[in-house]
Amino acid sequence: MVCQPNEAGFLPGGRGLNFSQYRIANTQLESMDMNIEASRDAEGYLVNPADWDESMAKELAGEESVETNETFWSAMNFIRDYHAEHDINPDVRHLISYLAVENECSKREAKKLVFGLFPYGYVKQACKIAGMKKPRAWSTG
Repeated sequence: MVCQPNEAGFLPGGRGLNFSQYRIANTQLESMDMNIEASRDAEGYLVNPADWDESMAKELAGEESVETNETFWSAMNFIRDYHAEHDINPDVRHLISYLAVENECSKREAKKLVFGLFPYGYVKQACKIAGMKKPRAWSTG
């Protein structure tokens, strides 16, 4: 099955798992030129994830040449919510499972979505843009 957004612009959910608490509203961000004032490490990751906001995510996405579409914002909010709930960054497999449910598609298709959004890698781009600290070691697969 190919993942397609519904008429409201959202990628549909279902499949018996409840990820509804992570579904986001249709987010509108104003175009802003800004310099990120928050402390970042040598590789550009935020030192304090609490400094993150959506305008910062848009700026970080621009630095990484990542498109900020509905699936992007759904992924960002899932990563942030997961971290807030579990006090740990979600592994890429958790994001893939979430997107598979949200998009009513296979995990293989969801994995294509993740690496289509973040072609240089989940940690390098998704976690950085979501304002997470760089993990010491990570499974990306």
